[in-house]
Amino acid sequence: MSQAFQETFFRLWTLDRDVLAIAWLSLRVSLTAVGIGLLLGIPLGALIAVARFPGRDALVGLLNTFMGLPPVIVGLILYLALSRSGPLGALGLLFTPTAMVAAQAVLATPLVAALTRQVIADAEAHLGEQLRSLRLSAPRRAGVLIYDARFSLFTAALAAFGRAISEIGAVLVVGGNIDGHTRTMTTAISLETQKGDLSLALALGAVLMGLVLAVNAAAALLRGHAARAYG
Repeated sequence: MSQAFQETFFRLWTLDRDVLAIAWLSLRVSLTAVGIGLLLGIPLGALIAVARFPGRDALVGLLNTFMGLPPVIVGLILYLALSRSGPLGALGLLFTPTAMVAAQAVLATPLVAALTRQVIADAEAHLGEQLRSLRLSAPRRAGVLIYDARFSLFTAALAAFGRAISEIGAVLVVGGNIDGHTRTMTTAISLETQKGDLSLALALGAVLMGLVLAVNAAAALLRGHAARAYG
């Protein structure tokens, strides 16, 4: 065990090429997926929060249910859609980083939308009556409330990033864990642990934890600066 820790430290100290390549792919895939999730989820969640329409409560319940969508189910559905016999098979996306981005985006979007809906609903409780008195449409009210609650929405972004960067089930199904092509930190940790290469698994685990802590620390600093600057 002591030897494994020594090798782990050596890999981190020397910026091991395998560790950097796997970490970069994981970060690139997850950030892209989170970006998609934010672009889709924030407007969707805000509109659901401010609009009133038949079936809204059912839609909210469905959105909350999708927050806990099993990753392997998402991976299986995307696998069937992207396989050669599937409707999107001609695109040739199966076992590519693009497929992994799609899987993580499907998981991140309902999470962002559900958290955004709650944040915007709380904001509307304070500003909704005033905005309605200005005869603003639902999309415009949603836009104003998104801007007003923009710093609170960091919670949704952090939650989405945490789910994406730590995901293994869906990316393993659609990515295939191909060395040098679709191997992420989570899939590599699982594989290398089974193979007995604990130093690589531990190094990747340390990088993964470091990334999560760094992102959370940066978000906390930004929110603190925003609170001081804007009150």
